Amino acid sequence: MTLVAFLQAQNCTNFVGSWRHPEAAPDFTSAEYYRRIARTLEAGKFHVGFFDDRLAMPDRFGSDHTHTVANGIRCVKMDPVTILTVMGMATERLGLGSTYSTSYYEPFHVARVFATLDLMTGGRAAWNVVTSLNDGEALNMGQAAHPAHDLRYDRADEFMEVVMGHWDTWEDDAIILDKAAGRFADPAKVRRLDHVGKFFNSRGPFTVPRSAQGHPVIIQAGQSGRGRRFAARWAELVFVAYHTLAQGKADYAVFKDEIARHGRDPDSVKVATGMYHVVAETRAEAEDKVALIDSLPKMADQLSLLSELVNYDFAKKGLDDSFSNEELAELAGGKAVVDRVTKVSGKANPTVRDFIEVTGRGTFHDHVRFIGTPKDVADGMEQWLTERACDGFVVAASHVPGAYEDFVRLVVPELQRRGIYHKDYAGPTLRETLSLPRPAVGAWRSVAAE
Repeated sequence: MTLVAFLQAQNCTNFVGSWRHPEAAPDFTSAEYYRRIARTLEAGKFHVGFFDDRLAMPDRFGSDHTHTVANGIRCVKMDPVTILTVMGMATERLGLGSTYSTSYYEPFHVARVFATLDLMTGGRAAWNVVTSLNDGEALNMGQAAHPAHDLRYDRADEFMEVVMGHWDTWEDDAIILDKAAGRFADPAKVRRLDHVGKFFNSRGPFTVPRSAQGHPVIIQAGQSGRGRRFAARWAELVFVAYHTLAQGKADYAVFKDEIARHGRDPDSVKVATGMYHVVAETRAEAEDKVALIDSLPKMADQLSLLSELVNYDFAKKGLDDSFSNEELAELAGGKAVVDRVTKVSGKANPTVRDFIEVTGRGTFHDHVRFIGTPKDVADGMEQWLTERACDGFVVAASHVPGAYEDFVRLVVPELQRRGIYHKDYAGPTLRETLSLPRPAVGAWRSVAAE
């Protein structure tokens, strides 16, 4: 079982109401806050601590940020790579992953940031490749509007070719360090990329040597049809949001087939679904905890995060107003979300209320939940794993750091006792932890393209 911690470099977890929890630590702008989380995760042998990210606070609802700031709806967003560096210095084996957008950065910059992080952490870095969500991000990054869905993925494919190309321009043994001869490295083993394409031109030479794990692990989370094809081609660890066991089993099988069609071994790509947990010594105590957590969200949380997710201002409509076909087309920023809402609601033209109820956005219900004693939580996780609905979980927290401390203290020993979770890290690099091979230079070029 692969376990990933779902982190945010902000005032709350991905569950917005978490900052309102009476046990939530308030020092989220301090280095010690993240060091404490990192040490907890490493004690629990988590494979990766992963940061989601956006390049704007959620201000799509009502085209204003006032409600965002007043309600603490992810209004603080710090740079996650900087925080990962802090966490890396506090740990020795924990994998460290961050989101960076292919829509608003240049490939050389991203390649250098993550290659450097990989060196500074001894080969523990991972890059979550995203194409971003909405116009707020576009406006912050000097663009008038967010690009169309499929165009973003076309750009992302070429972005990956440039990044991977740069990562491959240094041979493993390029550095000589012969002080007596005054020879630092072999020029024949450091090449220029000279990429000229539709979206990017990038010459090189790249300026960061390869790390102990070759290059950072690639994470992706696309769930639309185009997003799945992108993940099947590039990703080594995939984050999904399966909401029922039946859906998970069906979608997992489809995605694994997609990986095979791209000429890759399906077992080499880990699929982890989002989950919430509430664990206690007794079921009654856990249910009391859930009652408190479920009292924390506000309607503003839900409407704001839905507007952010699908790049549409939900303030334009009443709760029970249906979306026209033309309006649904405007929601293409969250195509997988729109497809799910229409399918689950059974309505070709769902209402705002349907979006709220089906997605659970902004609540403690937007992922599958495992609640109860350590046995109850482990039973649920084991069922999903053994019935092949996933290869692991992206563990989200109701509040930090307490939710992770409870999980490590109570659930991890039960998973280990059952033999479905490792008792220690397999090696110093993230690839060793995830049982992924160290990539040879140029290995990615053998993967079938679109």
